[in-house]
Amino acid sequence: MTLRRVVGWSGELLVTLGVLVLLFAAWQLWWTDVVADRAQARIVASLEEEFAESAREPVARSTTAPADGIPEPVGPDGAFAVVRIPRFGADYARPVLEGTGRDVLALGVGHYVGTAGPGQVGNFALAGHRTTYGRPFHDVDRLVDGDPVVVETAAEVHVYEVTSREVVRPGDVDVVAPVPSEPGAPPTEALITLTSCHPRYSATERFVVHGRLVESVPRSAWDPARLLALTGA
Repeated sequence: MTLRRVVGWSGELLVTLGVLVLLFAAWQLWWTDVVADRAQARIVASLEEEFAESAREPVARSTTAPADGIPEPVGPDGAFAVVRIPRFGADYARPVLEGTGRDVLALGVGHYVGTAGPGQVGNFALAGHRTTYGRPFHDVDRLVDGDPVVVETAAEVHVYEVTSREVVRPGDVDVVAPVPSEPGAPPTEALITLTSCHPRYSATERFVVHGRLVESVPRSAWDPARLLALTGA
């Protein structure tokens, strides 16, 4: 075997490996978004249908959250709420599911187990991908104080208002405590926390957005057109 032949085979192998790496990157950064966007849109549509059905049959269907404050999941995917963030566009809507595992975050926004439910006193803490799998929190760094975050359940619609932002290390889990960054402190108000990787295309840090509840209204009294007002449109 000549040196020239060895070099030739090595070059071909490196080219093949390079193509495989590019294909994997395309799958990770593009195709997972396509698949996840479709799945999440389907789950949101299912939730909206269930919410509408619950409103039409208030006696036959219970919309009361259990003792832990987490509404009963709707459908096989386990989603229980829809989060809308006008800053991300008037048509932005993502399903909220219990848990923050990889399989859950591929389907939407995950709710940290053990944190408060929507509208409850305490910290309703959520996690979402910033890249890949639909990247629901891709633009989380664009949120500013005063921006609304709307969480819809079968029974109520909760409007939160952004109050602060911070960047922390992945191990700084106190940001999802009932009183953020004050572990053990008793909560006195209803808060929301959004967490995602930072910077984009990296997981070295976490971008964290905090907010407080400013309004909760029964679903029957909620006017969807208000979302346009919240966007400033």
